[in-house]
Amino acid sequence: KTFLICTKGIEHGSGRFLSQVLQDVLDEADIKLAVLSGPSHAEEVAQKKPASVTIASENGSLAEKLQEIFFTPYFRTYTNNDVIGVQMGGAVKNVIAIAAGVCDGLELGDNAKAALITRGLMEINRFGKKVGARPLTFMGLAGVGDLVVTTMSKHSRNRTFGEYLGQGLTVREALEKVEMVVEGYYTVRTLAQLAEKWKVDMPIIMAVYRLLFQGTTPKEEVEKLMRREAKEEICE
Repeated sequence: KTFLICTKGIEHGSGRFLSQVLQDVLDEADIKLAVLSGPSHAEEVAQKKPASVTIASENGSLAEKLQEIFFTPYFRTYTNNDVIGVQMGGAVKNVIAIAAGVCDGLELGDNAKAALITRGLMEINRFGKKVGARPLTFMGLAGVGDLVVTTMSKHSRNRTFGEYLGQGLTVREALEKVEMVVEGYYTVRTLAQLAEKWKVDMPIIMAVYRLLFQGTTPKEEVEKLMRREAKEEICE
């Protein structure tokens, strides 16, 4: 059987990506497995508005077969062999989108949000290196593409959740108001644990974690981020 994973996240507790979870559950070494990810809000795809996504598999012929199946005049599919990197981008961008929503809720402006998105991409890249992803993957649809749409779109549950927090709602109130699953709320717990365990510098991720689970306020976290020690922009 062939499995195409369209869910985005990291398993809480184990820190495993969903491709690894599926392989473990099915207990098969030769499973035909691929992952679909990229900027594709369902609301727009259903209306047949143009969208492009990535289908990742370590099996090149499988990726090409799935690419052909899903390729339409309004839904363009690309292939990639970086299964971990594609899943990484799809999971972490949800947490960055919560932070972007907080920017919107606090009305911090375009400059702040642009900086947040850019530095968020740096955190995705930094963490990706730790799990063996290819840096170029994060420059593609499953990386910067999905990050942009999730941090900017009115359809984004994660961004909307963050906006409610920035407007002063409690975490519980914001979750209830969204009325749908906010993936980043769950993903950030695992990311924070892994960042501390592996000593990966992820200040935005940690700020969202403290905001959601340690009772800090949006304004406190913005101030902490802005007062961090000055450093080079591009560094390993």
